[in-house]
Amino acid sequence: MSLSVLHVSQPVDGGVARCVADLVADQVARGWRVGVACPPGGPLLDRTLAVGAEQIAWPARRSPGPRVPGETRAVARIVDRFQPDVVHLHSSKAGLAGRLALRGRRPTLFQPHAWSFFAVGEPVRSAALGWERVAARWADAVVCVSEGERAVGERARIRAEWRVVANGIDLQAFPLVTDTERLAARDELGVGPGPVAVCLGRICRQKGQDVLVEAWPSVAKRVPDAELVLVGGGPDEEAMRGRARLVGEQEDVRAWLAAADVVVQPSRWEGLAYVVLEAMASGRNVVATDVAGMREALGDTGMIVPPDDAERLADAVVTGLLNGVPDARTRERVEALHDVGAATAAMARLYGEVVESRARRQ
Repeated sequence: MSLSVLHVSQPVDGGVARCVADLVADQVARGWRVGVACPPGGPLLDRTLAVGAEQIAWPARRSPGPRVPGETRAVARIVDRFQPDVVHLHSSKAGLAGRLALRGRRPTLFQPHAWSFFAVGEPVRSAALGWERVAARWADAVVCVSEGERAVGERARIRAEWRVVANGIDLQAFPLVTDTERLAARDELGVGPGPVAVCLGRICRQKGQDVLVEAWPSVAKRVPDAELVLVGGGPDEEAMRGRARLVGEQEDVRAWLAAADVVVQPSRWEGLAYVVLEAMASGRNVVATDVAGMREALGDTGMIVPPDDAERLADAVVTGLLNGVPDARTRERVEALHDVGAATAAMARLYGEVVESRARRQ
């Protein structure tokens, strides 16, 4: 089956953009016609243009607001022009504007990439949750990247046609790091001789770096020569200055993964963080919070602590720093469960199911 697919995404970087780009590359390789509607700038356009996808400008902003009606009309015009067999809406803004524009008139998938109602306080949280309960009827499938993310939606009383397609990574791009490669990476990056904790991701409330820097003095008392490195940029970057080594956004994080004694993911909410999968593939110790996707990814190969618990986080980080790099079980687990080729193939099968189901009902 050859399909025409339109992806709509407001994020143009980070994990959402990674997922979209991987799907687009696979679908173009299948000979499908693929379009990407997103704001200008960011790596998403570069990666999808490079593989031959059609680029469509959708200048949407991250947050909801008075621009939503115009953003919704723009999605409707894009769909009318592109005439896709399937519309795949990624993250909250595309999910809002796209489902309002289409209201189920075309085969539609919505992929939250972490639920939007975690990101806001009341009364916006209640409104966002109410919207998700209503809008689920306008999606042929709500696609979650982990069973944990799906469970959060079900507990929130969102009634949907659920599908889980776990995030996958290019395992060849993230090989198991050898001791020699680890030492070379530390030398290249100017890392000191002591153990190193690395936290990778957008520096913002969701990712929880503020809890990690709160925990760090307790870590430093017990491991005095330890170093904390934050890799990434974001709205809370300035608040972290002076409390950790900040290296900004990095196009390629593999050297930082190689240099790390422990990779820390202190998120307050997630779908399934790519950085955890990359750290596992590289054979790093991982400390993560007990949010959607983390237990599924790590199994018994990492350490899980409650979110927003600086004391428990400090204890786990100390353990990771002192224990050194683990055996290859982390690599074996991610190979079995999170290969990008398996993920993109599963999504292609889901598109076919949605299109065929619609055809039978008509």
